Amino acid sequence: MDPTSIVIPKNLHPGDGRFGSGPSKVRPEAVAALQAAAPKLLGTSHRQAPVKDLVKRVRTGLTELFGLPDGYEVMLGLGGATVFWDAAVFGLIEQRSQHLVFGEFSSKFAQAAKLAPNLADPDIIESEPGTHPMPQVADVDAYALTHNETSTGVAMPVTRVAPEAFTLVDATSAAGGIEVDPHDFDVYYFAPQKGFASDGGLWIALCSPSALERIQSIAGSDRYIPPSLNLATALDNSRKDQTYNTPALVTLFLMAEQIDWMLAGGGLTFSAGRSARSAAALYGWAERSDVAEPFVKDPAQRSPVVGTIDFAASIDAAQISAVLRANGIVDTEPYRKLGKNQLRVAMYPAIDPDDIALLTKAIDHVIGELAT
Repeated sequence: MDPTSIVIPKNLHPGDGRFGSGPSKVRPEAVAALQAAAPKLLGTSHRQAPVKDLVKRVRTGLTELFGLPDGYEVMLGLGGATVFWDAAVFGLIEQRSQHLVFGEFSSKFAQAAKLAPNLADPDIIESEPGTHPMPQVADVDAYALTHNETSTGVAMPVTRVAPEAFTLVDATSAAGGIEVDPHDFDVYYFAPQKGFASDGGLWIALCSPSALERIQSIAGSDRYIPPSLNLATALDNSRKDQTYNTPALVTLFLMAEQIDWMLAGGGLTFSAGRSARSAAALYGWAERSDVAEPFVKDPAQRSPVVGTIDFAASIDAAQISAVLRANGIVDTEPYRKLGKNQLRVAMYPAIDPDDIALLTKAIDHVIGELAT
């Protein structure tokens, strides 16, 4: 029998079958709002009021959502978090940085810093996938943390290693789904295609006064910075509620809708609470299962926004995800480079916690059918 011919009963189907870790589920209400706004927004100049108002809506919404203290600013640029790593190498690290590496994405920023000819070799602290290391005081001028490692489903606390330690935090899959204190970071950067239920192609950075000062200082030095990666240029444009070059308006609009939805629900406590309830349902099921268990052994390190679940050798996780996909429940496959017999499930705020509970029942049904 072709496993993908297995039919999951309708009463076990989640209301929405999208569980991808990025791009993530986009709320239908946001798409409907986009359709209504499209005639007066899409295809218009990004230097004119309709788009500048949209950028302002994103910036002011994030300021409120994260409770940014006075002096902090929201900065935007094109290219996603991958581009921001390159921008940080040019415009935020003065001489040498420390990087905590515990998965695919945390390793990429470290590699970017290592390849930079204008910087000394970074101090890299690694741990095995499924765990996270902790920062250590070192002879560096920037500490690079990752709030949530998307590839493995490990979350780590955001805390400064020392009171004045300049702290950069990759929050691409954490932002909006895990609470954070702005006093604990100088730059908290992310992209909108995960917790903010939008498309990619944009980076957003929440910057402290120290970060703003450093950006201007480095930009004013004799260091060469490509114009498209110049954070001082991005800052100048952001203060005008625009971007250096043409943004994807759909991305901006969907993100603004998600921010408004989060704020209407009660802010970061509301959105992070939804992810926490989803995580309790997923990990609780795995802990009760005879054939599944959380990949991350330490409950304190388990991500509330991306869950990775290991299966016993007798269970083929790839077959499970194939059956789920054939039934319209998609993107539960594990991170390709991790090479584990597991499923990876996004639990971003837009995903209904009740759908996570139904997903676990659907998985149990598939396991039973595959065993017959």
